[in-house]
Amino acid sequence: MKEFDDTCCKGLCALGLALTLLLWVTFAIAKDTGYEAARWYPIHFKPAIDKAEDEQCMACHAEVLAPSVRKQSPAGVEADKSLAWYQTLDTYSGDQDTFHRRHMTDAYAKRVMNLRCNTCHQGHDPRAEAPGSSATSQLSGYNLRKQVNARTCLMCHGQFNAEVMGLPGGWTQNREAMGNNCLLCHEAIRTTRHHVNFLKPEAIEAAGKESGDSCYGCHGGRAWYRIGYPYPRHEWPGMDKEVPDWAKNRPTQSELRFQMDSVKTDKPLAAVVPRKTLAKPVRRPRLEATTSTGSKKGPLNVKGETHVQ
Repeated sequence: MKEFDDTCCKGLCALGLALTLLLWVTFAIAKDTGYEAARWYPIHFKPAIDKAEDEQCMACHAEVLAPSVRKQSPAGVEADKSLAWYQTLDTYSGDQDTFHRRHMTDAYAKRVMNLRCNTCHQGHDPRAEAPGSSATSQLSGYNLRKQVNARTCLMCHGQFNAEVMGLPGGWTQNREAMGNNCLLCHEAIRTTRHHVNFLKPEAIEAAGKESGDSCYGCHGGRAWYRIGYPYPRHEWPGMDKEVPDWAKNRPTQSELRFQMDSVKTDKPLAAVVPRKTLAKPVRRPRLEATTSTGSKKGPLNVKGETHVQ
């Protein structure tokens, strides 16, 4: 009986080992497919996301560039009979369009910007997701994940920093007095600007000469937040060596990944076949408001540079 038990035990162990090995081999040679395999794909994580090309992203996310504007809102407001807040500037042309199309395929966006998918999207770690993160079932005690770092959005969607510029009010209150011309001051002040790999500096300068709306569009005209972005204070020819109080904690260089020498390619986004499905709505991330402004020395104080952002 004992010999039978030993033989049975050895047989069961051998069978278990064989099944484990078979299962391991099956997983090893099986091709990963499905949603779970896709969301854990290496391109969604560092360092692969930094070198990702738009064509790789569009292989799965083509719907974000498909024409998919609703004819009317869920509340019944018809799109062709309403004017969105971001349509009030002269730089906006045409009908309402989707978020991603306005940033990447719009004629004006192509003229002054060189946005790539990973300019804004720096990966997506499922482990950072919070349970109950829908608008109707939020739970307390969790940090909701962000598809995009809100500071990236803030660079072009922050408030017009009138206090730092020494202006008595926002640009809309001073535009007429300034002739709608930002270069009235910025022709000689803060001239090292826009040299980042997601913008086209020469095109922006040309657009700024045509109309101040081109400048204001990204410097307060399309503000999503209550604060302005603390832009790096790059050195420019003739810059005063004395640093004003508001600029003492400012960096002097752009973030490394945005610097011009990190541009990989200038080829346009691959053509995408339009789809009729609606793009998923994008939740606007919240940003904690922190401000750091110096003393105001008076309007258009060139020496003190309080009129520049």
